[in-house]
Amino acid sequence: MAPITRTCSHLALALIATTLATPALADGPRDLAAYVRARAADADGADAAAAAGYAQALASQPDSAVIAIRAYRAALEAGDETLALRAAAVLEKAGVAPADTALIALAAAARRGDRVAAQAALTRMTAGPLGFLVAPLRAWITYESDPEGASAALMKTPGDGLGRRYALEAAALIDIARGRSEAGLAVLRAQSPGGQGFDLRLAAARLLVAQGKRTAADELVGSDVAGAGSDAAPAKLGLSFGLARLMARLAEDLEAARAGPLGVVVARAALMVEPGNDPARLLLAQTLGAQGAFAPALAALDRVAGDGPYAAEARARRIDLLDDAGRLDEALAIAMAAAGGAQGDAEDAQRLGDLLAKAGREGEAADAYARAITRAGRAASWALYLQQGGALERAGRWREAEPLLERAVELAPDQPIALNYLGYARLEHGGDMRAARAMLERAVALKPDSPSILDSLAWAYFLGGDAARALPLMERAAMASPDNAIINEHLGDVYWSLGRRFEARYAWQAAAIVAEGRDSTRIAAKLDGGPGAN
Repeated sequence: MAPITRTCSHLALALIATTLATPALADGPRDLAAYVRARAADADGADAAAAAGYAQALASQPDSAVIAIRAYRAALEAGDETLALRAAAVLEKAGVAPADTALIALAAAARRGDRVAAQAALTRMTAGPLGFLVAPLRAWITYESDPEGASAALMKTPGDGLGRRYALEAAALIDIARGRSEAGLAVLRAQSPGGQGFDLRLAAARLLVAQGKRTAADELVGSDVAGAGSDAAPAKLGLSFGLARLMARLAEDLEAARAGPLGVVVARAALMVEPGNDPARLLLAQTLGAQGAFAPALAALDRVAGDGPYAAEARARRIDLLDDAGRLDEALAIAMAAAGGAQGDAEDAQRLGDLLAKAGREGEAADAYARAITRAGRAASWALYLQQGGALERAGRWREAEPLLERAVELAPDQPIALNYLGYARLEHGGDMRAARAMLERAVALKPDSPSILDSLAWAYFLGGDAARALPLMERAAMASPDNAIINEHLGDVYWSLGRRFEARYAWQAAAIVAEGRDSTRIAAKLDGGPGAN
């Protein structure tokens, strides 16, 4: 079977997310004190306090859709399942429930084994933006009484977009679950060419392990993953298992699509039916973190299994979240421990290098990148050499940096970023100007709209005495990146050399607004007395 084209993945899922909007509501809260406290907590990112306040406000006015919609969203973020279901019921009764409330209702029904309520929730989903999930979910309900019929129905799913892809993936799992592992694996390989879709393959491996087919499971995801006892399939397969797997699969797609609130709903639905669903926790942490809700995001990562297949990814997410939250020292501590540990790999070392560079510790960053290159061996990418060379150059160790930057260009002769960095660095450090200019001209040809690369080439022309040729490129760069201090400073220098003093000072003033440290001092001197004053 030929693989189904993923024509409806990230963009489609992002569009789906935008349709799950808050409805227009008319009634207002009566318990203003509780409501105001909840809104304030909401604004401060205090999710638990916000949910508690909305719960109190909703208790005083149990039919208020205005309170219910805020209570619903806050409850999902805080993980207050009781409040989420209560608020969703209010919204459904008022006829203004967002489409994603059906998913939460389905998860609750699946957990308690209520097939009637589950079918009702699926009916609500059919006409909405999550309708592509209905066929595989109905198939998992059918599986409990008719496994063969469930698989056959899915294989007949029409179309070639997102719905059919999810249907065929579910069909593959159902075939494996009913002992037809070769047929199921064939579909799975067609759906996940090149080893894509780790969550899907892990689900299949769980089913294979439960059947004693450990060798096949190991081939699918690796012996260190599939062999774990905790990965065995549950005793009963059906809607709960299928819903958890679909939510994990959807989470994988939504994460790249950055789908906002829908990501929270999907994660919570998955965790309602399978509390140990680590892919859902990763999605929950990523989505909450993107919304600035760092405390619940980090709390979600706390519950990812420390010895499971997602432990390393959870650690990487924690580092990123701490960094985003402005807690760089904590992020560095974890990154150092990971990179220095016996299990640390090239990615761990590279991540540490990125954080050290962000902290201005360029020499240490260069050492971390060197460790990453050593660990990667022959697979070391041009980007790693560029990062190590760049860190050394910024640390004032140009002679050590240049061969590494040359290696980056050698490995990736068509990468404009590598060409630009080496070319501009040679201009700054007195290298062969003609060779540097040729390198930068090639970088501009490869990426003509990059402000930083345009600036580099313009600067090469300027340093070569051709300010007239530099000016239009520099103006293009400044127009595309008006808040870049270096580009505006360079533009001022070019204007000044052409005798356009007023425009030069205007450009330097624009640069001074955003410049920091030594750049700020240098630009201030130019404003005071021209380029010769610095």
